[in-house]
Amino acid sequence: MIVLSAEKIGKSFSEKPLLRDVSLYLNRDDKVGVIGVNGTGKSTFLNILSGKEVPDAGKITKIHGATISYLEQNPTVDANLSLIQNVFKDSDEKTKQIKEYEAKSILTKLGFADVDVSAEELSGGEKKRVAIACALVNPCDVLILDEPTNHLDNQMVLWLENYLKCYSGAVVMVTHDRYFLDRVANRIVEIDNGAIYAYGGNYSRFLELKAQREEMDAATQRKNRSLFRKELEWMRRGARARGTKSKSRVERFENLSDGPAAPNKKLKMDSVSTRLGRKTIEAISLSKSFGGRRLVNNFSYIIMRDARVGIIGDNGCGKSTLMKMFVGALRPDAGEVVRGDTVKIGYLSQEWDAPPEHMRVIDYIKEAGGEIATNDGTISASKMLEKFLFPPDLQWNPVSKLSGGEKRRLYLLKILMEAPNVLFLDEPTNDLDIETLTILEDYLESFNGAVVAISHDRYFLDKVVDTIFELRGDELRQYSGGYSDYLGVATAPEEEPDSKLLAKPEKARAPRPVKLRFTFAEGREFEVIDGELEALEEKLTFIKGEIERNASDYEKLAALLAEKEQLEVDLSGKMERWVYLNELAEKIEANQ
Repeated sequence: MIVLSAEKIGKSFSEKPLLRDVSLYLNRDDKVGVIGVNGTGKSTFLNILSGKEVPDAGKITKIHGATISYLEQNPTVDANLSLIQNVFKDSDEKTKQIKEYEAKSILTKLGFADVDVSAEELSGGEKKRVAIACALVNPCDVLILDEPTNHLDNQMVLWLENYLKCYSGAVVMVTHDRYFLDRVANRIVEIDNGAIYAYGGNYSRFLELKAQREEMDAATQRKNRSLFRKELEWMRRGARARGTKSKSRVERFENLSDGPAAPNKKLKMDSVSTRLGRKTIEAISLSKSFGGRRLVNNFSYIIMRDARVGIIGDNGCGKSTLMKMFVGALRPDAGEVVRGDTVKIGYLSQEWDAPPEHMRVIDYIKEAGGEIATNDGTISASKMLEKFLFPPDLQWNPVSKLSGGEKRRLYLLKILMEAPNVLFLDEPTNDLDIETLTILEDYLESFNGAVVAISHDRYFLDKVVDTIFELRGDELRQYSGGYSDYLGVATAPEEEPDSKLLAKPEKARAPRPVKLRFTFAEGREFEVIDGELEALEEKLTFIKGEIERNASDYEKLAALLAEKEQLEVDLSGKMERWVYLNELAEKIEANQ
């Protein structure tokens, strides 16, 4: 039974059409996940479905008496009321009496021990959790959720998954949490270039069906290209037996003359970093307390050059505090953080500074640099913006015209434009669309440096990290593997020790360890190789500049190109030697 329908909806902001003639029919048992690149109109579509925003064209129809509950992306709460009062702010007295126990239970599940505390000092994430409780408690036929998993820890997300799977009404949700979509959604709706594509099934099924659709689109484009060539040949040749061309064929040519529809742009992130030396970042006996509560106690750890570390834990347990001590944004109460001379940190903060609203997109990125060296050569700021789905016409717009997700993506691009070699990412998946997340994960896989990420996105952790630290109390527990590996170990029941195994084993004779050490020549080479690499890189940069300046002098150009080729060979050999010596140095240090 259809409870809500959106028919031929159109919506534009200034000259940019977000939605063009889109329709959606919602049944009572539907659990619909809405996905799409940031800025394509997902939140706008939810606003229209909820009645908060009026479409330019089309209409929204709901069955008589149907009610809608809407969780906005950035909800507000009344600071003068308590948490439980906020939940029932718009409810009648009967609903309060019936739902009071359920409301308190939900608030507890969402991390609030005292439901009567004032909402005056809530953080943005805590406000979102209160708003989730409000949306779930008040009965409705259609529940609309915009990014419900943001600011929830893993246990809260699991609880919300189970709650929504059993929810009796229709659910429409925008979320980037792919595991959440896989386990809750039974339909996926993708918004792309103003159109809507609907797929039956969960997120895994959506991936299969979308791949099939793109294959069909590619076949259609090939057919159109062939037809276009034939039509072009006919138009140039002209009608042989007639003085005028067939009107239908001319019209068909005009329709084809724009060429086949271009495939969707894919966000491409070239792995960019500066060289990281032997000494990285070491935490030595870190401790930190706030308000008499110890968050981190005597923690020591060395971040290796190729580290992929995920930090998890309940909200408010101190994950961001730990990361801030690593990056130098917060001083520990005890202990210290030692950073190597070549360390260049890129820090994506959870409380990030949004780009200035008045500044143009291109100017904001140029603050980090006008160009950047990538694996494919030097790329300008404008080209990097294009790779991040900011087309030329958007680059000259003020930041104020961007969506929240686009601003987050722009902020991330600026960090990467600075070519860090150690990335600290605090909730990097918040406000980013799934396509951006997919490419970010691929980027981090090939990133030539260390990555430390705080995240509640289980899919992201499974794809990116190989070590998990769980902050529990003031203790950090280390697990090997991604999130699913951690979950398998952390939730496994502890086995009772077998009394037969408690007998003291016979002491085996340990083999005599082989002591690793540098030869005299290797030791001298290790001391100077960093400087030699820098000299080669500087000389190669100079030669590239000379090549550009002497492009018309063919005799000099040939000599410069030959020198450039030899320098690249020398640099490659020196880099291989640098990797070998640094790996050997690490093994020597570990054996001491």
